[in-house]
Amino acid sequence: MTFSRTLRRLLISTLFAAPLAQAAESLVLHVGDQNYYNVRASVEASGVLEGAPYRVDWKHFQAAAPLAEALGTGDLDLGFLGDSGFLFLAAKQVPVKLIGVSRQNPDTIALLVPKDSPVKTIADLKGKKIAYWPGAWSQQLTLRALEQAGLPENHVQLIKLMPIDAAAALPQGSIDAFPVWEPYISQQILFSGARPILTAKNLMPGLSAIAASTPAIDSKREAIADFLARVKQARAWVDTHTDQYADLWAKKANLDQNVSRHWLRQAHMSVGPVDQQAAADLQNTADFLFSVKALPAPLATAGIIDASFSQALSH
Repeated sequence: MTFSRTLRRLLISTLFAAPLAQAAESLVLHVGDQNYYNVRASVEASGVLEGAPYRVDWKHFQAAAPLAEALGTGDLDLGFLGDSGFLFLAAKQVPVKLIGVSRQNPDTIALLVPKDSPVKTIADLKGKKIAYWPGAWSQQLTLRALEQAGLPENHVQLIKLMPIDAAAALPQGSIDAFPVWEPYISQQILFSGARPILTAKNLMPGLSAIAASTPAIDSKREAIADFLARVKQARAWVDTHTDQYADLWAKKANLDQNVSRHWLRQAHMSVGPVDQQAAADLQNTADFLFSVKALPAPLATAGIIDASFSQALSH
């Protein structure tokens, strides 16, 4: 009788344990990454995902706009993108929230000109071709630089080009200036001798959004919180293993290690909660984008912030 009861208990516990184990194994976080953030590389190099009760399905993008689109269609649960890309998405009433922020040295966003260009300031680019991508930092940097210099938008010719195409066009002389982020900046400086005439410093917050779809927040909250805490750990690991990480990242991204070292030694990327400063910076950017008619209507950003993941990002 005792043996029979024990067997029954074992069978019941096995029946309940199996679905729980399967649930943990079948839980997948769909995460969008870009080279600028190299989240996947830092997470994998540091080993922080070991033992995670979910699997991460990584998707790579070369700019904010297609990543934002994937968030909007539900193909991603969360993604890393610039503040302007996130704001363009939120302005379309897409169910998405800002759940954390990332910051880097503002010099990792810059307006580049070719090596032999006589251009020294944004004013010198009168009538010249500047590549940009709608909803990306390239648009915001150019518009803010023009505004600060007291110049109208039509002072320059804005040419719509994805960063990878603009990177090829600048050394060939097809465009006159290239507003972009890393690792494109280090690539252009080291390989074609391009130089920055201005950076995001004192011009724009350069805030990066960790954005999540509202349905994912509702259904995968614990996994998202756990993932954010691990990303923060990965960033701390990079700070103490910068060159080792830069070399690993170069191999993974098929980049020259001099490029990754040039960038990552000065990047100083941090990940954190949506604090008061981040919330103010986001509203500032939304107000600016509306003032230059990049956003169709004013946007109150308090409603698109979810601060409930602050604890996961504060340790």
